[in-house]
Amino acid sequence: MRLPRIATASAMASILLIAGTAGCSADDEPESVTTIVIGADLTNSSAVDTAYARALQLRIEQVNASGQLGKNTRLLLRTQDNRADPTASLRNISAFADDPNVAAVVTGSCDACVVDAAKTISDKRIPTIALAAADEVTIPIDKRRYVFKLGPNSADSAAALVAELARVGTSNVAVLSSDDLYGRGSETALRAELRKAGITVQAARTIKPAGDVGETVGELVADRPAALVVLTAPEPAGQAATSAKAAGYRGRVFFDAGAASDMFIPTAAAAATNNATMVFTQILAIDDVIATTPAKASRKQWFRDYTSRYGSYSGVASFAGDATDLIADAVARVGADRGRIRDIIETSQIDGLSGPIRLTPDNHSGLMPQALTLLVARSGRWRLAS
Repeated sequence: MRLPRIATASAMASILLIAGTAGCSADDEPESVTTIVIGADLTNSSAVDTAYARALQLRIEQVNASGQLGKNTRLLLRTQDNRADPTASLRNISAFADDPNVAAVVTGSCDACVVDAAKTISDKRIPTIALAAADEVTIPIDKRRYVFKLGPNSADSAAALVAELARVGTSNVAVLSSDDLYGRGSETALRAELRKAGITVQAARTIKPAGDVGETVGELVADRPAALVVLTAPEPAGQAATSAKAAGYRGRVFFDAGAASDMFIPTAAAAATNNATMVFTQILAIDDVIATTPAKASRKQWFRDYTSRYGSYSGVASFAGDATDLIADAVARVGADRGRIRDIIETSQIDGLSGPIRLTPDNHSGLMPQALTLLVARSGRWRLAS
């Protein structure tokens, strides 16, 4: 039977692990290896979740090779496809929680999946790190004690975007957002920052997953706003830039962090995206970063390792790498004790692959505002704006 694409690496890792544990010690005695599983609830058809799966597998291999967990403890990745369906996701997460070998779960880009599963996660007390973008992933905090989030927060992304809009003297904007938890939350945060800056929203439209991006963008830019702000996932963001150019729009285009994907912009959108500005972490332009600190050196090495393995770099991969590191650090200290893993994650402070991460009992979404910067599209790839 053919395995799903993002599950294949996990299965191979299982085979290799079993083969490794079948060996003998110097005294010809079988070594006892403790296998601790990280469950991953992902969407096989999603390019973003494919990047998450790749990053999780690579980072787990690196952790195992480092000896961080001791000589006889290994992490193992086990992935399940949720098909972007909250019901399937709930079933996957419940199965992970019922397996005593699973110490923690990482969830992918499906916002509704982890939000709908929040009660089950809490009831079953399975530490879960979500890589979805919506604020509701970790809010309200009293109902999300076992859920943590890695990735840009909408308020931080909006603040960085509007600061740049104000700096270049933007008087008005048109806003395109996705009709989902992430899009609605991002637009709310953006409007709050725009009001403070005195920038007018000239027009706003939402798109559904199967909606016509071209027609909607055409309506948005018809009155020639000073800037077009796009709050969507990567694929519709690229379509929005292309559609705006096709409609004769010559104003500036801004993306929030949800649009981030590969280092290289798809050929079909490269020309239309040229000179567009995006809020994201430095990792997509790591070639422009000088390794002046150990953390920056680690990010550059991670970028090289991922690119060497997979041929290119996906900006979101660093979030999955950081999720692995948080779980691995807890496992190294307390083994597979889920309650204590949760407690350790909740007070973690690291300078991660994504940037500074600070988690507290009052804040389960730990990526700090300082992790975000401005990137500019030039010649088909992202560069530091400065």
